[in-house]
Amino acid sequence: MRRHSNSQGGAAMKAPHPQAQPLPPDGCEVPVEVRGGIAGAPGRDVVAEEVPVAMVYNGISHAVMMASPSDLADFGLGFSLTEGILDRPEQLFGLEVQTVEEGISIDMHIAGDCFARLREQRRNMTGRTGCGLCGTDSLAHAIRPIQRVPVQPVPPDDKVQRALASLRKHQPLQAQTGATHGAAWCDADGRLLQALEDVGRHNALDKLIGARIRHHGAAAFDNGFALISSRASFEMVQKCASVGIRCLVAVSAPTALAIREARAAGMTLIGFARPGRHVIYARGDDQFSEETPE
Repeated sequence: MRRHSNSQGGAAMKAPHPQAQPLPPDGCEVPVEVRGGIAGAPGRDVVAEEVPVAMVYNGISHAVMMASPSDLADFGLGFSLTEGILDRPEQLFGLEVQTVEEGISIDMHIAGDCFARLREQRRNMTGRTGCGLCGTDSLAHAIRPIQRVPVQPVPPDDKVQRALASLRKHQPLQAQTGATHGAAWCDADGRLLQALEDVGRHNALDKLIGARIRHHGAAAFDNGFALISSRASFEMVQKCASVGIRCLVAVSAPTALAIREARAAGMTLIGFARPGRHVIYARGDDQFSEETPE
């Protein structure tokens, strides 16, 4: 077993995460056979790595996510906040990333009241998939009440387009493998400030949220918007609202539930963000008056 020291106290969230040994790479080369296309194509390809990552709280494994093996301390913090396991970053007292024979374990030491609540939640969640909830035994636990976010003007069209134009440059793993999602934070002028990648779209957003909060604290999501390279499901909207993100821009479509949740939260939701065009589905500054999607 390889042990990666990422121990953190609540007040030390902005500190870097030293590691005794590097984690597995996000991608690797594999031999391939190319049929058709350009003659003389290389016989090797770079593919994205995907490993099981266990979220362990106070010694108890809560969930296993398939993820890219990078930025895992950020992933652990972001996941813990957006899934409602923690209410505040300072409730995470320590974090260690360990590689084990079966995959990777993120071991977190959390506040006692959070752990007591988690043990109750664990009875109602046995698994999670890339498309949403799996194994939740009660409809009442499937969709959590969404938080309201502070009012923020809808970002101007040119700022959204500016951010979109720079996203690809901040997705090096996607450029190599074509198999990962990106989540980025952009300022009010559309400048892309930070981007994280993962094979899972939820994971990429959690990593971004964890990284922003670790470095910027309560000001992590002031005056800007999140940009994701995927569709906007209700879970993506809920994760954003849980940490106060006022605007989510998605390259692909939102779902009807995501639109309803965004409007309930007072969040701006933009989808189908493509060069020269995007669609506003919910406005944080002035909710649509027409009937919400059924």
